[in-house]
Amino acid sequence: MNNSGRVIGFVNAAHFIDHYSMLIFAAAVIVMGPALGMAYSELLPYATPGFIAFGAGSLITGWLGDRWSRRHMMVIFFIGIGLAMISVGFVQTPLQLGAALLAIGIFASIYHPVGTAMIVSYADKLGREMGLNGVWGNLGVASSALVTGVVGQYLGWRFAFIVPGIVTILIGIAFALMVVHEDRKGSKQAAPQARVAKEDMWRVILSLLIVVIAISTTFNAVTVALPKLFAERLEGLTRSPALLGVIAACVYVFGAMTQYTIGKLLDRHSLKTVALPLSFVLAPFLYFAATLSNLPLILVSIGIVMGAFGQVTVNDAMVGKYTSEEWRSRAYAVRYFVGFTAAGASVGLVAWLYDQGGFATMLHAFAGLCLLVIAAAIILPREIRTPAATGA
Repeated sequence: MNNSGRVIGFVNAAHFIDHYSMLIFAAAVIVMGPALGMAYSELLPYATPGFIAFGAGSLITGWLGDRWSRRHMMVIFFIGIGLAMISVGFVQTPLQLGAALLAIGIFASIYHPVGTAMIVSYADKLGREMGLNGVWGNLGVASSALVTGVVGQYLGWRFAFIVPGIVTILIGIAFALMVVHEDRKGSKQAAPQARVAKEDMWRVILSLLIVVIAISTTFNAVTVALPKLFAERLEGLTRSPALLGVIAACVYVFGAMTQYTIGKLLDRHSLKTVALPLSFVLAPFLYFAATLSNLPLILVSIGIVMGAFGQVTVNDAMVGKYTSEEWRSRAYAVRYFVGFTAAGASVGLVAWLYDQGGFATMLHAFAGLCLLVIAAAIILPREIRTPAATGA
């Protein structure tokens, strides 16, 4: 494996770990609630500071990635998030739990501005590598529900945090030994030479902001709520936490396949051509999911994760195409600061909407929010394809 392949391999593993670590609690909270003597809606908000740090921290970590070293930041990511996961396994009080989840969020904030910028720097084909990278992140989401359900049922929820923490530290040590710091400024970049007219850049920025806020909020709400939603609505199929984790994991696999497909399409077509039809997916599926259960709910949930994860790939490719190498980590930092800050607020919103009217109210609310995604895709301008991009 050449150096580029090795770096991309580790960065993909980091994407897996990043999403896995942030969603262990979402699956484990079902078991943790009775153990700590707290209701689901009471315990869930303790994850909010971690999710806010996940977004807010990206401004600092993205700046450090550009100004210091992306490689060094990734070493800190692996070791730090591994230790933070282990610490959750030893908490005794809700306050300690909130602090440990906050630590996970702080170290998790390193990955997206730094790791995604590394993918763009080392990739031969931007769309393909973005799609594959998205697959790894999605598999992290899926595996989190699956592994946490199994480990929580047979070993206890504490080991659901401790075991992946140890594995992550070992991967971080391997990364530190096998990847050296490399200044990629001025090197050949994978991003296509596709641009929009200067007077249309405001439309790109506005479209990106709308989609990032709407999709990040919905994406995080769905991934946090899905284990509990399945536990309530799939009682006709199973009550086993392990089997519920398997079902959730299978649903997320469809999202992984969607990200790979969207990535391949982005190498062949403009962003607007891909984004516009994709924008019509989420709202109707979220609306119908509000009243469904058992197998129909599983099928509609597949549509939801396909729409949400496909949009994430489009958003990341948009930033990669329209920013230069020396500013790329900071551009991703702003994108993820906005997105993950909105996502962090969604945790409390899920708890509040659940108290107001259960998951029916929650899903209807997010269906309405996703109507904005359609408007954002419509205002996105057409690209100007240069000869270099056409040749690629």
